[in-house]
Amino acid sequence: MKLATRINSFFRTSASLIDILDQLGQIAGLTHVDLNYPEHFTGYDLEDIKEALQRNNLKVNGLAVRFRDPFINGELGNADPKVAQEAKELCFQAVDITKELGGSQITIWPGYDGFDYPFQLDYAKAWKQIVSALQEIADYDPAINISIEYKPYDPRTFALIGDIGTTLLLVSDVNRPNVGVTLDYCHMKMKHENPAYSLVLAAERNLLLGVHLNDGYGVTDDGLMIGTVGLTQTLEFLYYVKKYRYDGVIYFDTFPTREEAAAECETNIKLLNRFMSLIERVGMDTIEAVVSQNDAIAAQEVLLKCLAE
Repeated sequence: MKLATRINSFFRTSASLIDILDQLGQIAGLTHVDLNYPEHFTGYDLEDIKEALQRNNLKVNGLAVRFRDPFINGELGNADPKVAQEAKELCFQAVDITKELGGSQITIWPGYDGFDYPFQLDYAKAWKQIVSALQEIADYDPAINISIEYKPYDPRTFALIGDIGTTLLLVSDVNRPNVGVTLDYCHMKMKHENPAYSLVLAAERNLLLGVHLNDGYGVTDDGLMIGTVGLTQTLEFLYYVKKYRYDGVIYFDTFPTREEAAAECETNIKLLNRFMSLIERVGMDTIEAVVSQNDAIAAQEVLLKCLAE
């Protein structure tokens, strides 16, 4: 498996990105990193980052574009053309750096493209503007994938791109072969989606570009260790990860605010490996046969087999 973890969790105890990359290189099982742009690059020479990645045998999956205070009233869909253009330029820069680092995609979370009040936003105008912007970003370098990560709310009361259906509609409207979807487990739970179902909808259309694993209670973006709240749903989600032969990076988007970051990451890896081994022990064919019955009682046999001694 290709695995990455949230670098910001390590900034609690280390102020240096280079030091953090050296720490990540000591965690058995980690193979990739996702870097935030521009925040993780401020104050660093790109060659120093490349050298740190190389000596720690880490590959870059891609860059996550981070829109900060200048974009709090909207990013690609901002009503101010100057701000919207600046958001696009940030994405263009991320594409360039991703390519230079050997990555394959950028992830765009349009967290500020949304609204808080009725009559606040021209929905149609904002939608068309976002579609047009994503087309430009996708066409800027077709060799780099553009993955849309949705979240239903926070920081806005309503995100314009806030669920799997809307995201798939957006990707359809953009209509570019290098544009797809990143699924964040907590974000799906916040929207009261069943994560496995959302994965199937994306994977059936060959649009699944990213998987962010974590867990939570479905109200806020808790970022808890994987499978620690919703074990059965996590197992189902991972079953479909295997069924559709997802070969991209699995990114632990977890927030250890009191826990030591490296130990928390190592625990996520142990949990993921155990969950995958449980699915393999039960058997993909066995699970598929159970699913085909459309029977709630039969469905519990999967869980019982996973819990068997």
